[in-house]
Amino acid sequence: MPPGSGFFSGTLQGRQDLMPAKRVILMYISEVSGHRSATMAIEKAIKTFEPKSEILNINAFNYTNPISEKVVNRIYMEVIKRTPKIWDYLYDNPGVVKSLEKIKQHIHKSNSPKLKKLFDEFNPDIVVCTQAYPCGMVADYKKTYGVSLPLVAVLTDYIPHSYWVYDTVDYYITPSEDVSARLEKKGVIPSKIKSFGIPFDHKFNQPLDRKEVFRKLNLDPQKPVVLIMGGGQGLGPIKTIVKSLEKSEYDIQELIVTGTNKKLYRSLKRKIKHYKKDIRLFGFVENIHELMRVSKVIISKPGGVTTAEVLSMGLPMVIIKPIPGQEVNNTNFLTSKGAAIKMDEPKEAHQVIDELLKDKAKLGRLAQAAAKIAKPNASLEIAKLLLSL
Repeated sequence: MPPGSGFFSGTLQGRQDLMPAKRVILMYISEVSGHRSATMAIEKAIKTFEPKSEILNINAFNYTNPISEKVVNRIYMEVIKRTPKIWDYLYDNPGVVKSLEKIKQHIHKSNSPKLKKLFDEFNPDIVVCTQAYPCGMVADYKKTYGVSLPLVAVLTDYIPHSYWVYDTVDYYITPSEDVSARLEKKGVIPSKIKSFGIPFDHKFNQPLDRKEVFRKLNLDPQKPVVLIMGGGQGLGPIKTIVKSLEKSEYDIQELIVTGTNKKLYRSLKRKIKHYKKDIRLFGFVENIHELMRVSKVIISKPGGVTTAEVLSMGLPMVIIKPIPGQEVNNTNFLTSKGAAIKMDEPKEAHQVIDELLKDKAKLGRLAQAAAKIAKPNASLEIAKLLLSL
């Protein structure tokens, strides 16, 4: 959607023509993550409205603690794979939050010199954080140094855990009105909260010729397409799901996306040679919006950005193996709104998919519920706010 459209007020557009280009720092953690995807979507949206803006998109964890980042990321992945109950206990546990307060303050204090160097060199007008770690770091930096630099927190999951809450955050962008209400209960002033949604690339909202996509992917438009994915890192019991779908009564076409999980890709490439279903295997892709557009249903983990993309497509979603904490809360939100169903046993995937394909009315209800809670203009709304500050 170009600047000057009805979405962007003429008053603000006129102000921008007279003002110098904004300098914005976007902070995330982990290169292959929804937090990173969110900052990229915000950057693209800002550039849509203000091409001359200067944007620094930075991995805050890598910038402040490059060695620790690798260790922490590895520990996190091992915990959620092998002992997810530990992560469930740690996630937004008031006792844990309180006990970590002094450690957190020490880490933030030790990172302050690097932050000061970054801010002095880039001289940003605004800092935007899509993960709680950099948000807290910048919030404490503002408090310590008495800096008035605008700080915007962008939540990318459907739960506002306590690590986000700081007095020096100027605005909170939340995925939904439900999350906004929960933030208010945590003491955040309502005027600071904007229920814009989770930012994602607005190419998901642009019209696509489905016939052309079917042709491009060499798919039969008369046969149902099932999209299977596990986020950017290809997590979850994808192999078990694909094996189960061999028992489906329907002549389905499967699109499997393994992301950066090369081990999973190689394993599936060997296995599907012996399967009867029509299966297309992908690694990390840039055209996931096309794959979603031609699909009848998606089987996926409920990462925040993935969820926002799926909702914008009005695509029925089957959730499998959500990570305790953020993904379990995302699942609870989606199922409570009737926009997704949770599959407990991956080996029963064929039964779940067959039941959905038989019940067109249920598929329709899931799609309608998804479209109802979708916030397709999230990245554009966020860009509009940032450029107005």
